[in-house]
Amino acid sequence: MEIIAEIGQNHNGDMKLAKDLILSAKENGADVAKFQVFDTDKVFGREGNDWYDYNCSTQLSRDDVRYLAEECRNAGIEFMASAFDAERVEWLEDVGVKRHKIASRSIRDKALLKAVIKTGKPIIASLGFWEDEDFPVIFKYSHVDYLYCVARYPAELEDLHLGSVDFDLYSGFSDHTTGITAAMIALSKGARIIEKHFTLDKNMYGPDHSCSMTPVELKRLHDFRCQLQRSL
Repeated sequence: MEIIAEIGQNHNGDMKLAKDLILSAKENGADVAKFQVFDTDKVFGREGNDWYDYNCSTQLSRDDVRYLAEECRNAGIEFMASAFDAERVEWLEDVGVKRHKIASRSIRDKALLKAVIKTGKPIIASLGFWEDEDFPVIFKYSHVDYLYCVARYPAELEDLHLGSVDFDLYSGFSDHTTGITAAMIALSKGARIIEKHFTLDKNMYGPDHSCSMTPVELKRLHDFRCQLQRSL
């Protein structure tokens, strides 16, 4: 069982805060510190985007990626990121990521998927926007861990239908609910991977902070995981 602390954009464009988040993620039991690497105009656009300026401020440069990867190495936690275009896949390859993460919104981006598959590295793919009955064919010859996900921000517990999720098919759960109850249920049902947004303060400015787990919640989730592992 592993826990991915999805820092995402919760660094708010502040590399000092990003470092603090990495250190806190490690200290409180996360196995991975994960970020998002994107071009704001290509991914989000300006029109109808209330968070456009925020997205621009949290857009990571190639130097930022190198800095964050180094800080993760220094902290002893795996660095991971969702790249949103083929160029940024190369950025992640440059810093030696072990695995690649495909976000729900990118699951049909063929150019991106081909770039990730070409690396030959393991893939984690969230299926929050995947409505087909079968898993994506494009990953047929790759090692992929699929994450069950309901792409609502925040998602409500009743939206998840976790009781019907087969965690022999899904490797894990990408959790967008408030609190850690859903993540604990998923672990108890056999999820091997939990990905959840992580923040130092739910009251910070930004779209993801309010439904992110805090260091205290991360520690509780880590302790719950340890209890489950001892019982197996």
